[in-house]
Amino acid sequence: MMNFRSILPVLAFLCVWACLPLLGANQAPDETSATDTQPASLALPDGKSLEIPEKHLKLLLQPLTKDELEVEAGAWLDIVKGKVTQISELTIKAGPAAELTKLREEKALAITRFRMVIAELESKGGDASAFLDYANAVGGAQVDVTDAVATWDAFTGWLVAKEGGVKWGLQALKFLGIIFVFWIIARFVRRVVRRAAELSDRFSELLEQFMVTISFRAVMCIGLLVALGTVGVNVGALLAVIGGASFIIGFALQDTLGNFASGVMLLIYRPFDVGDVVEVGGVNGKIDSVSLVSTTIRTFDNKVVLVPNRNVWGQVITNASASNTRRVDMIFGIGYEDDADKARSILERIVSRHELVLEDPEPVIQLHELADSSVNFICRPWVNTGDYWQVHWDVIQQVKAEFDREGISIPYPQQDIHIHQAG
Repeated sequence: MMNFRSILPVLAFLCVWACLPLLGANQAPDETSATDTQPASLALPDGKSLEIPEKHLKLLLQPLTKDELEVEAGAWLDIVKGKVTQISELTIKAGPAAELTKLREEKALAITRFRMVIAELESKGGDASAFLDYANAVGGAQVDVTDAVATWDAFTGWLVAKEGGVKWGLQALKFLGIIFVFWIIARFVRRVVRRAAELSDRFSELLEQFMVTISFRAVMCIGLLVALGTVGVNVGALLAVIGGASFIIGFALQDTLGNFASGVMLLIYRPFDVGDVVEVGGVNGKIDSVSLVSTTIRTFDNKVVLVPNRNVWGQVITNASASNTRRVDMIFGIGYEDDADKARSILERIVSRHELVLEDPEPVIQLHELADSSVNFICRPWVNTGDYWQVHWDVIQQVKAEFDREGISIPYPQQDIHIHQAG
């Protein structure tokens, strides 16, 4: 019978030998994890990094630190440099146009991704000026324009390249498509706003026109921003530039901005509407239109006068069409030797018979004053605003005819000179 103590070392050796694979398996993850903690560069030397979609590359770059991004930018610089070198060597050898086109496409892909790394590096406080200068230097197409064949080959190659003409053509179609869609939306919104304004009696025609116009333009501006952002334009940077230049723009356009503010006040307080007869700044006529910077007045002799809104809002505005009814003020003079009662009855008869004169309020006809050369009557009938001038002209014409028929004189200004002889 075998002694147990004699086989104990053998059993211990066998146990250790059996556990070695397990120990190795437990150790492997530690080594792998230690390796995985070292970030591998996304710019692979075998060119497969060019196959990384741009949106994926952007996500992969976000967690990298400034130091890691500097290493990444250097790797992408080497790739770009390699593609430029291959293009130069193949151009010297007058290589196949198809191969040149392929290399230029790969170069465009590499530069696009190189610029993404540069942008990420700059956003995290890194100094990317050297990388950016190199990308700008080699980013353009380098073609000898004196060689017509080479130029044509480069142009046709660019047209069919995925990162050349095809890409820009798709971007242009995408941009125009988005603009077209927002144009349709803007027309629909404009129609809805116009319908809503027409159904409401709280909006003047001027305010209605403003709301319809601004709604269409607002939607188109949003569409333009969306289209620019879709094709890769940094809209945030564009808005930041516009915001930074707003002070200079505001100072340069202070007069225009003043007119704009006055135009808004005119639209809000509505001192007049389209078609109203007004007097503004010495200009008489009908309101033709009102924009945010000027008011267009059409005079009664059909002249078109553009008055800046600042002058309109800052002046006295007389609106003859604000009320539905108006009083026609007329003065008729007769001679001192004429019958005043007869003249008054003639005026009352003419006014009462006119079909456009209103009964309420009642017309006012009174002997008003004893002037230097005449006895003056006031004649004040009430009419609808649109009938003002017709009644004014008709009454004057009829008064002249009736006074002549009844022998009542209409004196003109005169002076009597009395000469006294000294004794």
